[in-house]
Amino acid sequence: MTRSVYVAGIGRGDGRQAIELGVMELLTRQAGPVGVFRPLAHAGPDPVFDLLRARYRLAQSPESARGMEYARAAELLAERGTDELVGRLLERFRAVARAYDVVLVLGTDYADTQLPAELTLNGRLANEFGAAVLPVVSGLGQGADSIVAEVRNAHHAFASLGCEVLAMIANRVRDSDAVRAARELAGHLPVPVWVLPEEPALAAPTVAQVVEALGAEVLLGDAAGLARDVRDFVFGGATLPVFLPALTESCLVLTPGDRADLVVGALAAHSASAPPIAGLLLTLGARPGPETMALAARLAPGTPVLSVPGGSFGTATALSGLEGKLTAATPRKAEIALGLFETHVATGVLTERISLSGGDRVTPMMFEHRLIERARADLKHVVLPEGTDERVLRAAEVLLRRNVCELTLLGDEAAVRKRAADLGVDLGGGESPVQVVDPVTSPLRERFAEVYAGLRAHRGVTYELAYDVVADVSYFGTLMVREGLADGMVSGAAHSTAATIRPAFEVIRTKPEASIVSSVFFMCLADKVLAYGDCAVNPDPDATQLADIAIQSAATAAQFGVEPRIAMLSYSTGTSGSGADVDKVREATELVRRQRPDLKVEGPIQYDAAVEPSVAATKLPGSEVAGQATVLVFPDLNTGNNTYKAVQRSAGAVAVGPVLQGLRKPVNDLSRGALVQDIVNTVAITAIQAQQGTREREERPARPGRDGRTEAEMKGNA
Repeated sequence: MTRSVYVAGIGRGDGRQAIELGVMELLTRQAGPVGVFRPLAHAGPDPVFDLLRARYRLAQSPESARGMEYARAAELLAERGTDELVGRLLERFRAVARAYDVVLVLGTDYADTQLPAELTLNGRLANEFGAAVLPVVSGLGQGADSIVAEVRNAHHAFASLGCEVLAMIANRVRDSDAVRAARELAGHLPVPVWVLPEEPALAAPTVAQVVEALGAEVLLGDAAGLARDVRDFVFGGATLPVFLPALTESCLVLTPGDRADLVVGALAAHSASAPPIAGLLLTLGARPGPETMALAARLAPGTPVLSVPGGSFGTATALSGLEGKLTAATPRKAEIALGLFETHVATGVLTERISLSGGDRVTPMMFEHRLIERARADLKHVVLPEGTDERVLRAAEVLLRRNVCELTLLGDEAAVRKRAADLGVDLGGGESPVQVVDPVTSPLRERFAEVYAGLRAHRGVTYELAYDVVADVSYFGTLMVREGLADGMVSGAAHSTAATIRPAFEVIRTKPEASIVSSVFFMCLADKVLAYGDCAVNPDPDATQLADIAIQSAATAAQFGVEPRIAMLSYSTGTSGSGADVDKVREATELVRRQRPDLKVEGPIQYDAAVEPSVAATKLPGSEVAGQATVLVFPDLNTGNNTYKAVQRSAGAVAVGPVLQGLRKPVNDLSRGALVQDIVNTVAITAIQAQQGTREREERPARPGRDGRTEAEMKGNA
């Protein structure tokens, strides 16, 4: 039976798209696949559906997600009545419901719809669809008393129509009214009520949306610059000394195109981050000369400079009502919206009220969402050494907005902040703003040099040499983890694997029970998650090392919710083959059985017999592992690395990792081709590993470090 959620408003300006995105995020965590249906739509593309389709990798076509256009619905309503309209929309909805486990229904938007009694129509459709309703009330420009009345009236309206109301949401509420409204609504309705404050970053249009609204010509600027938010408008007409103090962060400067002094001054201020601006909009169709434009391009590369033929007053009038939009082209706004939703909505309560049951099926999206949820449950501190890398900065903003962990970026602070400003990245979002530390100038450099010199004295490392070494971001970040100033580190977007792992070998070192450091990839297939080890670190492990990799991989799999059933892979299954390579795997399998008799393990076994029940029934009937293996251990790096990449590319699997295992504290490596989401996933995994490490340390007595201080004492004196 398909379970549907109908997100409905009671008027315009409620920012409902953020709620729709938040509910979709919630649904994809719990079930799959999820379909989308908009009963009534305007002509042309649907930006919200396009966003959901891109973000959640929906295979659904835009045509199937749309019931009918508003104009046709108004005609049908006038000619044949409500029953005919509802009947046709129900038929379209059922086609979607047959194809998907869960359907998110996007209610009407009250914008030039030409439909009477729109709220009543939404209630009727929800009932016919068998969908529970989540009404959204706008708090924009309203006081607490008015918001409380609106929420109560909306609940009464939908309840009186016979709708099953999941909860009530008041959105876009002023901070000064949000707490009072939430307090007065709590316990006064039979359903939960959540109040979301107005988020300026969501209301702010991007420079690209300004370009679209005005039909402006882009004279300068790259994609990152056009994605910047416009938080304010500053009109330039005064002299430069009067103009510069009027600039505000993320403002769009409107000035006649012949004011070269203001153009150069504004861009120079941006270059110095005093303050960083969104861009410039030149009016009257005038343009600075080529020398000025060349200087502008050098002063602030990527910063947009736009041109419109109209004057400042007409341009300002056209911009006065422009608001930000959630679209597939604004992924930053999507992350901000999700952070807002997850901060102010009790998602666990809402999930229970939706009553979803996803069974044993685990999709890639579900796995990724569960990582975020687990990391958020007990915030840890992760250090990212590559502080000026664009992907790392964008990932940092996502992590902060989603409140996944606390973060420190390494690098020259001015360079990191300027790079973030150029990209329009906000490093102050979330509950805890990002810290930026420069290893070269940090007071910690001397302390870390002493620690490193002590650790590597047997290799002839002096304090003077150590002082130079720890200025390297990878070493500095690793020492932060060792000294308890961070709980984990993620690097490798711009550094080699060796540059990331070598400091960990020297400074963090392996756990007492681990003979080597190894890795796993979590391979997220269409309906399950497998762990592949070792595909990144050890070129040709011997039997003892292979057994260690298997045991470590089983522990990592279990830590992330994958029940370990270990397949020790080879080109031969059971006793059918012989030779040095097969014998190594056979010996490793026996070592695992002796060391960990509680683990389910099979080997040597071929890949098809490990994962395909029909092949397993022929080759190894009665095996507890064959045909249902979840942890696949490859005999060498060549086999493992090629296999994971082949599966990733050919089967469309999402590969999360490599996740390093065997270290005393978590340090994880990234591929230099890592995407922003890959970095987010790896940081979440690192935070979860740190949570596990904290639990393990709490279960044994605190031991002093080399200078006599415990880790807690070191954190307190940092």
